[in-house]
Amino acid sequence: MTVYPLSAVRTMALHAQGLTRPNAADTTPDIRDIKRMVEQLNYVQIDTLNLIQRAQYIVLWSRLGSYTPTDLDRLVYVPEERVLFEGVQGVAAILPLKDYRYQLPEFDKRREGLVRWYTKWLDQQGSHELVSVVYERIKQEGALKASDFVYDGPRRGSWWDWKPAKVALEYLFTRGDLMIANRVNFQRVYDLTERVLPGWVDTRMPRLQERDRYWIEQGLLALGICLPNQIAEYAYHMRRALPKGVRQELLDEGVIVPLQAVLADGQQYEMVVHHGQLQIMQQVADGAIRAERTTFLSFFDNLFWCRGRDLQVWGYRNIIESYVKAENRKYGYFCQSILHKDRIVGRFDPKLERKTSVLRLKALYLEPGVAPDEELVAGVATAMRDFLSFHKAKELVIERSEPCEFGEKLLKSI
Repeated sequence: MTVYPLSAVRTMALHAQGLTRPNAADTTPDIRDIKRMVEQLNYVQIDTLNLIQRAQYIVLWSRLGSYTPTDLDRLVYVPEERVLFEGVQGVAAILPLKDYRYQLPEFDKRREGLVRWYTKWLDQQGSHELVSVVYERIKQEGALKASDFVYDGPRRGSWWDWKPAKVALEYLFTRGDLMIANRVNFQRVYDLTERVLPGWVDTRMPRLQERDRYWIEQGLLALGICLPNQIAEYAYHMRRALPKGVRQELLDEGVIVPLQAVLADGQQYEMVVHHGQLQIMQQVADGAIRAERTTFLSFFDNLFWCRGRDLQVWGYRNIIESYVKAENRKYGYFCQSILHKDRIVGRFDPKLERKTSVLRLKALYLEPGVAPDEELVAGVATAMRDFLSFHKAKELVIERSEPCEFGEKLLKSI
């Protein structure tokens, strides 16, 4: 029996995620490349934090190199070019419209009151009436933002403590009555689904088994290779259990193919690949496909979605410290990971100072045991130059580097 080495596991996972192409092969991406990459990943998580470009834009830069961020916006918000949409797949996300029909069962679930948070809110006095008023205003007036609804109540608390009209808008959005027609200064603009959804979109309701099979296959294709319980976690974002019967059915049909592989702890595990990628797996094992890219990864990057996979495959821990008190942070508020070929070798905590066009790295780290040799520094410098260009930054400042020589060499190389 073939046992695939760790190097093959890493390269297969990176290839499926669009992260193996050498930087030198990058060309200027157009909207077709952006559409293709979102489809390859299944969906891209939307984040609100913008110390640098928001995560949804960084995820695509990591794979495509510098592109025009408004090209992604065009594919989501411009009616004549709309092939993507804002939806919910466990998280707020940008998804291909070709997959819209597979959201329909979730819309029905929310309409039937099976989402606990909204059910509790709807039980409050006046909530049903507010939903009707909000819907009718949009129907009569056209697309509206939450700020278009007057709120005279007390000051709201934390970021998720929305005013009542915002809750009504989100409720109508999550059950499919409204869609996101646009964003203005990153504020969502809501409109009736029938006025946003292109006429060519398939809206036939899938059977639940059909829906689950589709997402499971798409998730496995996007992962390339993974432990069996990680497929649903990627497909539904952090939901661990595969739907009953679906996994066995796909195994029996030969769609999911088990194999043996070694992970970062040196132990052998049963992993799975999609039958349609068996030839690619063999090309990876033969060395015909290699990991040759150096790039940076958002902490919300699709590569990190399956819990524990960072340690299992790369011996690296992707840490999100944006919601941690400053005194308790180990690396920094907004750390991006450094991918060099098939290794994750370090991380840095960036902040873009837009007025002065300075990209400031508050901290730059190499992982233990990683030496800042010429090849590594050259690769990171190439990626950093493109990262600067993508952010329209003219200067790089490194406040602290561990080890010191890594930061010094990087600045000299840039």
